[in-house]
Amino acid sequence: MTQKIEAQQGIVTKEMEIVARDEDVSTERLREKIASGRIVIPTNRNHRGVKPLGIGEGLRIKVNTNLGTSSDHIDLEEELRKLEVSIQAGTDAVMDLSTGGDIDAIRREIIRHASIPVGTVPIYEAAIEAARKRNALARMRVEDLFEVIERQAEEGVDFMTLHCGVTRNTVERLKRSHRLLGVVSRGGSFLIEWMVYNNQENPLYEHFDRVLEIARKHDVTLSLGDGLRPGCLVDATDRPQVLETIILGELTERAWAEGVQVMIEGPGHVPLDQIEANVILEKRLCKGAPFYVLGPLVTDISPGYDHITCAIGGAIAGKAGADFLCYVTPSEHLKLPTVEDVREGVIATRIAGHAADIARGNKKALEQDIGMAKARKAFDWERQIELSIDPEKARRYHEEGKSSEKDVCTMCGEFCAIKRVKDFFDK
Repeated sequence: MTQKIEAQQGIVTKEMEIVARDEDVSTERLREKIASGRIVIPTNRNHRGVKPLGIGEGLRIKVNTNLGTSSDHIDLEEELRKLEVSIQAGTDAVMDLSTGGDIDAIRREIIRHASIPVGTVPIYEAAIEAARKRNALARMRVEDLFEVIERQAEEGVDFMTLHCGVTRNTVERLKRSHRLLGVVSRGGSFLIEWMVYNNQENPLYEHFDRVLEIARKHDVTLSLGDGLRPGCLVDATDRPQVLETIILGELTERAWAEGVQVMIEGPGHVPLDQIEANVILEKRLCKGAPFYVLGPLVTDISPGYDHITCAIGGAIAGKAGADFLCYVTPSEHLKLPTVEDVREGVIATRIAGHAADIARGNKKALEQDIGMAKARKAFDWERQIELSIDPEKARRYHEEGKSSEKDVCTMCGEFCAIKRVKDFFDK
């Protein structure tokens, strides 16, 4: 049975107990929200040793890290190092988006080494296998795609991005939309190419019942993908994007009827003034299903700094009700990220999530900030470093910035406001 089915039957699973304890929430309230679809626990029965993770309404905002090779850069050891660093930096989940090398072997190693939930995008492997075997992505057979989905589920993938809302109808709307940047989703582009070449409906939509059968069997959480997400600000919140979201809402209810857990993926590149509306729209159309957003990125002109652009949008989306933030690294739009890029991306997105958690009234998040304030008042540098979102960097900077004056740093030295007022009142 899936977590959702057990929750609907009034059963509190061991996974629910762990999540409730970590989140400091009632197990019964958690169970109710899993039963209603407002919270998911993406924990495949076949992924041994994974720590259960709750995503959704009333819980701490979670962060995802994207890993994976490309056709130009294939280095499994480097990807495993990225996995290790991302976990050290505090990510909550990872996705293997590999498109180069032995994709099966890479995924198995990532799952084997990951103590956190692992996600994938099965269309990548299916389309690339078709290109290798039949010399064209568009020659992928429907059976090829479902064999990949089944194989990945059996290996322990906890959540899968499936672009089920890219239909013939939405593609026609896309053609008439005069979008500036068209399609930027790799999975979405693969499916559109296949649909046009074969003059057929998206198999993930046409055979959605088969998707549900596999997901239910292994308790794979469906992350219904945004294949028509905007890739630049002027394309945000347009008709193709909204139509896709409407379809995903309909598919969500079909999945829930079969006891399958669902998240909804969202944009993308979105101006500041449209982010809240996008969150409200998803929550309304998809009946409160957890919302998983890429960024959103709030400007298009920050290559090299898109982790900052992402953090700004992520904080606003989180405050508005988004539940799961996909990180972006400084190398987004430019190249495959390095290990250090991955680390910076995780930290930036965790800051965004934490800021939104405070704004949403999360007591545990606020307690951390109060603890930092107390440590600063007491000039307790060790405690400040311990409470930092990035203790390694905080320690390094502190060591570099020690002042000749006792307790203070080189920013203010003897003119430290906290120390001077404290000394004055003590006297």
